[in-house]
Amino acid sequence: VHLGAGAYVCGEESALIESLEGRRGVPRIRPPFPAERGYLGLPTVVNNVETFCAVAHIAHHGGTWWAGIGTRQSTGTKIHSVSGDCERPGLYEYAFGTRIGRILEDCGAHDTQAVQVGGPSGLCISAFEFGRKLCFEDVPTAGAFMVFDRSRDLFEVARGFADFFAHESCGFCTPCRVGTEIVRKRLDKLAAGAGSRHDIDVLFELDRLLHASTHCGLGATACNPLRDTLLKFRPAYERHLRSLHFAPGFDLDAELSVARALTGRDDASAHFER
Repeated sequence: VHLGAGAYVCGEESALIESLEGRRGVPRIRPPFPAERGYLGLPTVVNNVETFCAVAHIAHHGGTWWAGIGTRQSTGTKIHSVSGDCERPGLYEYAFGTRIGRILEDCGAHDTQAVQVGGPSGLCISAFEFGRKLCFEDVPTAGAFMVFDRSRDLFEVARGFADFFAHESCGFCTPCRVGTEIVRKRLDKLAAGAGSRHDIDVLFELDRLLHASTHCGLGATACNPLRDTLLKFRPAYERHLRSLHFAPGFDLDAELSVARALTGRDDASAHFER
């Protein structure tokens, strides 16, 4: 049994193997895949404990029994870690194909406006979608189920996730290392009341860039909460806009204060005028 440091990127199988070997948790370049050359250079199969539990049930009851649970394309059950604005948070096991609304009823959630399914890298589901089902052919899930009622500002939720991804990036590839930091700073600009429509356009462009160019899934999915909340809860962002066109992210005149102090100048020509 190895105790990890809780790095999010080590959920990626090759980064996990790197960590187990005593190195920094950075995803490997593949091929070769872990099944060919993994832990200590040996063929390695990486699975969750939940998978091994399912295998034990299948070995005992048979594959036909397991296939009879869930849906045609998503057989069996899934454990969900339910948290957030609900009366009964905890671990719940459901067959694949269970409605999102059913889980909200069971955990005692009220006046819910959104659910983040699958953790920070997952999907943000609005109240209009609570009839959808948790399965690979509809709403895929890694097991996390975060509930947000109408007292929550979904902009601040997305901003918190952006801060999380910027912190958890392993720094291996430039698109993720730099891109997640730019996303965080853009959202901080909006939070400070200095945002504009231009910033919204840049955030969409950053989402496309990270999704298409990062080394591993962390960077590719880092903007998922941002994109979903922008599309489904846009007013939460527009409340922070100062202009429909462009607003600078810093005060240029204030930036010139050091130069004015060094040169001993404070005349009109030493100040920036808009």
